[in-house]
Amino acid sequence: MLLYPKAYFDSVKDISIEFLQQNNLKGLILDVDNTLIDYYRKMPDGIVEWVDKLKKENIQLYILSNTNKKDKVENVSNKLNIKYINFAKKPFKSGFLKVKQKMNLENKNIGVVGDQIMTDIIGANRCKMFPILVKPIDKKDIGITMIKRPLEKIVINKYLSYIKKN
Repeated sequence: MLLYPKAYFDSVKDISIEFLQQNNLKGLILDVDNTLIDYYRKMPDGIVEWVDKLKKENIQLYILSNTNKKDKVENVSNKLNIKYINFAKKPFKSGFLKVKQKMNLENKNIGVVGDQIMTDIIGANRCKMFPILVKPIDKKDIGITMIKRPLEKIVINKYLSYIKKN
């Protein structure tokens, strides 16, 4: 289903090398807001180390963010030494496909990690990539995202119920 992820984690840091290998994922497209940093642009402890570990295992990483605040994405990009595209207009395919081209990987070998169903998960599914949903770092969100959260909660609950049955 277009709205469902293939995996759901508490944090990006819970996505292990073993999980990536089991699912034949050689690259990850990472969201920024409430995935790598919180509303106040603070990066949780352990993110830098998680990224370094993935890089040592030759996992390609790329940031794809909807924000038009280039300085915010650039700051995360510099801290993690990962290239980025901002103002990506997710869930439209164009940003995902640009990153795919830069990674030079097949769609099925790319995981998309984000905290929002309406942008990250739908976009990944539309591109036939591997959608990975993570819980938001913090409850505080920008206005438009706050409006979507109640609907996303319904979808997540249905997804979790679906997983239990199967």
